Amino acid sequence: MKNSILFSVLFLLANFSMIASDYSPYTKVGNSSLNKEVLSENIQNALKNKSFVVLGIYNPENNQNIEVISFTRTDIKNSVIKVKDRGALAAVLKIALVTKSGTTTISYTNPDYMFTAYLLDDVSKFNSLITKVSADLKDALSEFGNEFTEFGGKIEADKLKKYHYKIMMPYFTDPVTLREFKSFEEGLKVIESNLNRKKGNTKQVYKLIYTTEKVAVFGVGLENKEKGEAKFLPIIGQHHAAALPYEMILQDNKLTMLHGKYRIALYWPELTMGTFMKIMSTPGDIEDTLKMLAF
Repeated sequence: MKNSILFSVLFLLANFSMIASDYSPYTKVGNSSLNKEVLSENIQNALKNKSFVVLGIYNPENNQNIEVISFTRTDIKNSVIKVKDRGALAAVLKIALVTKSGTTTISYTNPDYMFTAYLLDDVSKFNSLITKVSADLKDALSEFGNEFTEFGGKIEADKLKKYHYKIMMPYFTDPVTLREFKSFEEGLKVIESNLNRKKGNTKQVYKLIYTTEKVAVFGVGLENKEKGEAKFLPIIGQHHAAALPYEMILQDNKLTMLHGKYRIALYWPELTMGTFMKIMSTPGDIEDTLKMLAF
């Protein structure tokens, strides 16, 4: 009897270890010596060949050696919007091109990591979608490199669903409310107007609007040299540039953003507390900047 119980426990543990997954925030495709502008255009065409749609391109911290391509696809957009608690944040994936000494490193946000972090317990409903997106993305980018190695730290899937950096730090479920408008339409009008004026030294990198569901996601470049990307990105790591731009989401009449202490740690999970302290003001600076776009 004891042997039978022991066998059952060992069997369960073995199976658990087989299904448990560790995810990293990024995948490195490889390095390229192509001219970055040519490389970027070729990558965009490769994405289009797999039915991905490029939403926006920009240079974080106005650094011409760093470029981020934000993109989505119809099956992604139509799936993640079904998750009511800010699921639309998972709709946009990003590719980073970081050039140094004539060589450009190509990387992208890992779909497994992003979907798990943003869709939480609902992520299992989208396993087939994640598998297809990951395969198509790898296929599209395979002509630009063959490494496809994950980097940026590893987090076990169940922990990623309830991720936070340290004790007493915010979770995904602790968003910052930037403003509540009278209606979705009013919110959209105010935000778009402010982004068009580049209020707060911002840049609209992309917008994704679900008119029927009354949801809109905005990717915002933070161009203030003292408080934006130029301040914090060189400190915490430019090779993680695919983390940008920062998002805010309008759902019905409420505009929110992920708390900086969660959002930054999610994309830089290997940050030491010492390094995090060097950008101690950044979460508040980002909140202040995005709040300007709400008024």
